Amino acid sequence: MTASDLCCGDLLREVARLYVRAQRAAADCCGTTATQCQMLVELDKAGAIPMSELGTRLSLEKSWVSRAVDTLVDEGLVTKTPNPQDARSWLLGLTPVGKRRCRALNVQLDGHAERLMDRFTRAEQDTVNQGLALILRALREDAGIRSCCPVPEFEEQKS
Repeated sequence: MTASDLCCGDLLREVARLYVRAQRAAADCCGTTATQCQMLVELDKAGAIPMSELGTRLSLEKSWVSRAVDTLVDEGLVTKTPNPQDARSWLLGLTPVGKRRCRALNVQLDGHAERLMDRFTRAEQDTVNQGLALILRALREDAGIRSCCPVPEFEEQKS
C-alpha cells in the first residue's frame, strides 16, 4: 500500500506512528526509557505540574506514572515536592541534571528530524514545514483534544 492509497486519517496516523517509532530509536541511547523521555520533555515544556496532570497529558495509568517518576527522582532528574494547592498530590519538576538530559535529548531528536528533512529538496522542506504548521494550528484549536488534555504551546522557529 502506498501513501496515495491512504485516506487523510490513515496517512496522518501512519506518519505519526512511524515518526514516534523513529524518534524512540533515535533516543534509545540517552539512558532513559522512551516513556521516561516523554516525561522529561513534558516537564521541560510544562514546568512544575502535578503528577496526575503528567499522567493525563501522557495518557498513562497513575501507578505506572508513580513508578516511572520515582525512578527519575532516584536518578536525580526530577523533583517531587508536596503540592501546596492539594496536600494529596505531588508537584513534579526537572532538576538541573534533568534539564541537561532533556536538552541533550532534544539535540539528539532534532538531529534525527534534520537528517529526515535532509532527504527533501529545499522546496519540499518548505512545503512540509507549512503543512506541519497547519496541522499544529488545527490541533491547538481542536476542542476535542483540549477537553481531554492541555496542548502545550510551541514556539514557532523562523527559518
